[in-house]
Amino acid sequence: MRATLRWAHSDLRTHRGEALFLVLATAGIVASLLLATALFGYATNPWQRVFAQARGAHVWLHTDRAADAGELAALDGVEAVAGPYPTASATVAVRGTRASVELRGTAERPEVGRPLLTAGHWIDPADPDGVVLESRLARALLAQPGDTLALPGTPRTLTVLGIADSPERRYRPGEQPGLVWAPPAAVPDPGGQVIGLRLTDPGETDYAVQRAVTVLGAGAIGQVSTWEQARAEAQGDNRLLGQVLGLFGLGALLAAGLAVHGAIGTRIRGHLRDISVLKAIGFTPGQVVRVFLLLHLAYALLGAVAAAALTQAFGSRFPGRLGDAVGVWQGLPGHTVALVAVPACAVLFIGATTGLAAWRAGRVPPVPVPRPAAARGGGLSGAARGALGLRVPRVPVRSRVRGRGARGADGSGVRGADGPGAPAPAKTGVPDPGEAAGIRELEVRVPPALVLGWHKAFARRPRSLAAVARLTLPLLLIVVAMSAWTTIDRFHTRPEQVGLPTALTVRADAGADDRGTRALLERDPRVAAAYPGVEVAALVPGQTATIALRGLGTREEPYPYALAEGRRAHGPDEAVAGQGLLDLLDVQVGDWVRMTVGDRPQILHIVGRSIEPENAGRVVSTSLDTLRENDPGLTPTLYQLRLRPGADPEEVAARLAASGPEGLEVHAVANPADGLSPLRGVVLGLIAVLALVGLIELLTTIGGTVREGERDLLALKAIGLSPRQITGVTVTATGCTTLAAVLLAAALGLPLAHWLIDAQGASSGIGAGIARAPSPGLLVAVGAAAVLGAAALAAVPSARAARRRLADTLSAVA
Repeated sequence: MRATLRWAHSDLRTHRGEALFLVLATAGIVASLLLATALFGYATNPWQRVFAQARGAHVWLHTDRAADAGELAALDGVEAVAGPYPTASATVAVRGTRASVELRGTAERPEVGRPLLTAGHWIDPADPDGVVLESRLARALLAQPGDTLALPGTPRTLTVLGIADSPERRYRPGEQPGLVWAPPAAVPDPGGQVIGLRLTDPGETDYAVQRAVTVLGAGAIGQVSTWEQARAEAQGDNRLLGQVLGLFGLGALLAAGLAVHGAIGTRIRGHLRDISVLKAIGFTPGQVVRVFLLLHLAYALLGAVAAAALTQAFGSRFPGRLGDAVGVWQGLPGHTVALVAVPACAVLFIGATTGLAAWRAGRVPPVPVPRPAAARGGGLSGAARGALGLRVPRVPVRSRVRGRGARGADGSGVRGADGPGAPAPAKTGVPDPGEAAGIRELEVRVPPALVLGWHKAFARRPRSLAAVARLTLPLLLIVVAMSAWTTIDRFHTRPEQVGLPTALTVRADAGADDRGTRALLERDPRVAAAYPGVEVAALVPGQTATIALRGLGTREEPYPYALAEGRRAHGPDEAVAGQGLLDLLDVQVGDWVRMTVGDRPQILHIVGRSIEPENAGRVVSTSLDTLRENDPGLTPTLYQLRLRPGADPEEVAARLAASGPEGLEVHAVANPADGLSPLRGVVLGLIAVLALVGLIELLTTIGGTVREGERDLLALKAIGLSPRQITGVTVTATGCTTLAAVLLAAALGLPLAHWLIDAQGASSGIGAGIARAPSPGLLVAVGAAAVLGAAALAAVPSARAARRRLADTLSAVA
């Protein structure tokens, strides 16, 4: 045991840098996996907890006032019914901030879909103007219990009595109204009612919706929302952040395991004699294996414990969503198990890869087997021999100097046709044809260091390919991370290419004059175009869900959709649809779809697929003229504003709200990338971790190349290479290996990143076509930095090895 510890201590002193990088890489990998676990828990558990405690309804049906909720309670599979509750659409304002809301008349706290109070108290029957706000709406309005809400256009005011969490769909400005619970007296003129259904089997949600629509009639249904939609919105971007962290964490863990495997294999090849001596003095194969295994397990365990401790102590202090996620995750029941299981699994994986490599050390015989004089990779190729001058290519060149046709072998590089050793031709009085024409032959040579370095890098095919593959994996993940960064940046710099051609949404009161409103909007100097439109809920075929049917722009001024497939909608009954709608209806571009808006059927021809960031892509869009053909009395209820380059959306929105009529609402269009801002820091951290893993593999490659070059040192010196040229051989070999890994990572990483990002876009409903690769200049800069950095790292140890004493070189060869 004492000898084992002394050997481990000696190995640690010899490879301090590699040990440090391994510990740091393991810490980064485990930290990313723990953060991914926290984000997954933060995305799913809070909503699930609220839904369970509130006995949430699985289906919410917005109907007209004549619908009979009693008939729904008699349906099979319906456990309980909430409501019906009278509803009315309204706009509330407090301290200059406005929001569209749904006033829901509730006399008592519901048993199904029960709001969970977080501040204040429930509605007081003695206060007819007292209301309770949904928590997300309250955060948007910066409202607290005791605040007074104004109803623009009316003299009425509402008093906030409490704030409550709800498992229903969350408030989104311009898309989904906020929820306000109020006494029935506060909803004097309801425009409809809402009914909630709690099911015995949540998996039968679509069937339950279909039966409810059949019982009530399609004309009575205004909108249908399900618990799955609410859960997806609640999880939001947190689940995507968790997926990114988990994917890159697992990829980095695999890269680290392979790097450790390669490092141990290279170290074993460089210390075969030492291992043989250990076996000769009594070490068993198991002891040799245990030394390598325990040493690297200690590195991995130190990094994993450090990551777990730092995440536990400082994780909740991270800025933004990551800190919130870790804080919530630390309070969940499975937190302790995950905090132990994730680092343990990472350490066990690294231990498994270490054991495979250490097993080779146990098979080393006690008596070293003499290595063959020639490398198994074979001799130089024909191209290499030609480049070294064994078969010299000569190029005729013109010369202004007349006289001797060649110089001697003095190293000038310009030689006669008879080679370097031939004497100069005697003067015979007859001019040489070459001299008369002024033509000489120039020998083209490649520096020996480049040729021998290339040969050393790729002579041993299996070993060389393994080194390139191990270095390619972290570089490939870095390319994927850079592609994710570029895609997120595109949402901010070129939003019109990802389905966000407009920056502001304006909603006017019902009955507002269309021409007057458009004139007001287009009069602003920073508004480039104002597209009138309308958005209604439509029942899909089968009556299992509702989608958003939008009519934007006119045939004379079409709305600039971002198309990923097909063409724009120009003719009658033509429309474009989002990926979420195509998946929901199981249709493709070119198909006809039928939907129901109230009692009116609407049949549209899908001629293109648009990139739709809103409503999970469950949107079908056509022109306002097409919808008017089915409903001539249709008037615009919203306007999408495209601003001029450089315009500030907040400034324009404030100016329009101040100059417009009382009921004009102006909201900024939500950008999906706003919620992904923490992903930038995550990507930078992951790139740093992957760079550490790549650095470990690079140091391993350099060490192996230097050790294998020790036996060739005498031969290289014997043929006349200087120490600088010998150093160049190792530097070239390392640079060629890194260059091959960079090219392979770019060739594989770009299509992989494109597929992963588009797959995520398709699964979220936005649709494929949002992925963008990094610029060629950035890729070239990163690749050049990797190659030059590898060459710089290889220069110091290779220069030290090239200047070794003759006795040390003979000892290494022996």
